[in-house]
Amino acid sequence: MKKRILVVSSANMDMVQRVRRVPSSGETVLETGGSYSYVPGGKGANSAIAMARLGADCVFVCKVGDDQNGRALTSLYRSEGIDTRYVVTDPEKPTGLASILVEDSGANRIIVFPGANGALGAGDVEECFNCYPDAVYLQFEIPDEAIIEACRIAHKREIPIFIDAAPARADFPLDKLGPVEMFSLNETECRVFTGIDPDGEENCLRASIKLRGATRAKYVVLKLGARGAFLFDGEEYFSYPAERVKAVDTTAAGDVFTAALTTYYAVHGNIGAAIRFGNAAAGISVSRPGASTSIPTLKELTEYRKEKEEAEKG
Repeated sequence: MKKRILVVSSANMDMVQRVRRVPSSGETVLETGGSYSYVPGGKGANSAIAMARLGADCVFVCKVGDDQNGRALTSLYRSEGIDTRYVVTDPEKPTGLASILVEDSGANRIIVFPGANGALGAGDVEECFNCYPDAVYLQFEIPDEAIIEACRIAHKREIPIFIDAAPARADFPLDKLGPVEMFSLNETECRVFTGIDPDGEENCLRASIKLRGATRAKYVVLKLGARGAFLFDGEEYFSYPAERVKAVDTTAAGDVFTAALTTYYAVHGNIGAAIRFGNAAAGISVSRPGASTSIPTLKELTEYRKEKEEAEKG
């Protein structure tokens, strides 16, 4: 059974640069063996595409510029089956742009120019709740007022809220979010919000307790990269290993993980199974280049999990 998930977040065009290594300060590198390309991205867009490919009825709220990138992105979202009626075109600001450096190791460094994303406001959010969503999904790549307004309306209508807390900012007013169903973040974001490095089980628990107190989240989920994921439900904690795959490009892996987790949980209500589903989706994602181009379909993910189960039995 499909669930309607309202994604209020960001849309970017990514300029992906594949390099052997990132230059040091003041250094110029002639990258004869690398490449660059323009790929649809943005944390919100990556998540919305993942949800649509994995079977959700996804409604996307974002702001793009009145330019070629904005038109190309909106057309892509429609082709993915995403409901774009609340995608707003800003006549003054350009579509958001992310500059992404990807090293041979798969590690990446990202600089985001918000553009029209920075103009998404509370007024753009209210109308979108007329789609009657079953869940609301938020990230921090848009202005605070839009995030807080979405939470306010969701609480009023008793709609569960799922938050992927990226990018992190130490002064973000977490207390204004109100109770949320799930609060998910990676290692860097955990350090920013708590001052604790989740480098081991004990520190993961300490950070999760602190985060749960700040957000009143039912579940805190830490994304630990190659170490997998850590869950705290207020009473117990659990660790979930990452998929064993060769990483080609980690761009969007965190977006894919949380989006897949949310999609599964919205239907089945089982957080442990949802995390395993998210880990599998992220595992496929990192084995492919690009952001939206790396996101698996439900068929691909189902086949991957089936093959894995058969291999483990055999």
